[in-house]
Amino acid sequence: MSLRLEGKSIVVIGGTSGLGLSAVRACVREGARVVAVGRDPHKGAALATELGLAVRTFAADATEPDTAVEAIRMARLEFGRFDGLYHVAGGSGRRQGDGPLHELTDAGWQFTMTLNLTSLFHSNRAAVQQFLEQGGGGTVVNCGSVLGFAPSPQFFATHAYAAAKAAIVGLTRSAASYYAAQDIRFNVVAPALVATPMSRRAQENEAILEFIRTKQPLDGGRIGLPEDLDAVVVWLLSRESRFVTGQVISVDGGWGVSEGQLRAES
Repeated sequence: MSLRLEGKSIVVIGGTSGLGLSAVRACVREGARVVAVGRDPHKGAALATELGLAVRTFAADATEPDTAVEAIRMARLEFGRFDGLYHVAGGSGRRQGDGPLHELTDAGWQFTMTLNLTSLFHSNRAAVQQFLEQGGGGTVVNCGSVLGFAPSPQFFATHAYAAAKAAIVGLTRSAASYYAAQDIRFNVVAPALVATPMSRRAQENEAILEFIRTKQPLDGGRIGLPEDLDAVVVWLLSRESRFVTGQVISVDGGWGVSEGQLRAES
């Protein structure tokens, strides 16, 4: 049986930790060659050592307009082609002033939007420009969040973050519609609470953990793991999903269909 990403060249923005790191490993297992972009050069070096010639790493800030352009150029130079982008870079703006709307500061809004939405705009623009130049289509997978459309007021009231993640859906679906005739696909994967460096606050809060036991009831009621998303990301990057565009696929342990307060009657 052939590997699902055999011969593909993929760029992962935010690929040296958390969800992105897990996705890079999954893509390589499925035959892809990957350029992984992250801020920390030490993490990049460790990843390159782990995965060898299948990976090139690039230390840069995703919020800079040229970062994705350079990463795509690296993919073409090192691997001879560019087939897909997974943008997972982003994070919380809580420490910068994000929060409920009446407390949300201008600085918190700007920081959170830049980190989560503007960075994604830069990478998606760079990807589609390259796809159009080379012809033959391509695929973009964007990492959203269930908080963009299924909010949680008690524990996750960061309204700039939610707005950014909601905007990712709008941008993705608009781009999917516009570029479908060129066989360029755009989709969103939307996780709920996942055990990554970003979610450390939640992982250490017993009240949140108790909430998650009923809000994410699948598999015993737990926080997600980065690898829970891998199969969906690989599928969206592969030709197996060639008839799929403009979709939001939640990988949320049941978040979107659970109250998170009362245990369901058996």
